[in-house]
Amino acid sequence: MNTIEQVSAGVDCIDQLSRFALAELRSDHAGETGAVFIYHGILAMSRSAEIRTFANEHLQTEELHLRTLDELLPKHHQSKCLALWRVSGWSLGAIAAMFSPRFTYATIRAVETFVVEHYQQQLTLFPEPLRALLEGFSADEAHHRDEADAAMASTTHYPIWHWVVATGSALAVKLARRI
Repeated sequence: MNTIEQVSAGVDCIDQLSRFALAELRSDHAGETGAVFIYHGILAMSRSAEIRTFANEHLQTEELHLRTLDELLPKHHQSKCLALWRVSGWSLGAIAAMFSPRFTYATIRAVETFVVEHYQQQLTLFPEPLRALLEGFSADEAHHRDEADAAMASTTHYPIWHWVVATGSALAVKLARRI
């Protein structure tokens, strides 16, 4: 089943989702919004050709995820804090890019590690068409994480920064589920 078919099938089952599942989908939409803007922030601040190529490639995937969730999740179920997710994502990407390419990769690795875990924890909430779609998104995010990790090679992994990013992401998910 391609993405268009998955969205069509997913739209058909949105009305059957529990409030909790809708809240999870809202957090996914908010997260993909933030992800798009992380890459915009990186592109705004980085002068590294390698990082800019990395960001442009991953931005395309995140934009596809966001467009898909935009089509799937009715506006009245989307987070009311989308402006906050845009500013937060852009700021995170810009701050990472101002430090160094390695720090940018570490930031992406931390974000994507959190996102993969988040997607994996919620998959059982969704009927098959949505589950398959989100599994695909999770696989894309794992690929981004693994590319960032490989680019870092044996360099510093910034464990405190990883914790800060993961904690901030967890707080953002909690807020997006509610608002």
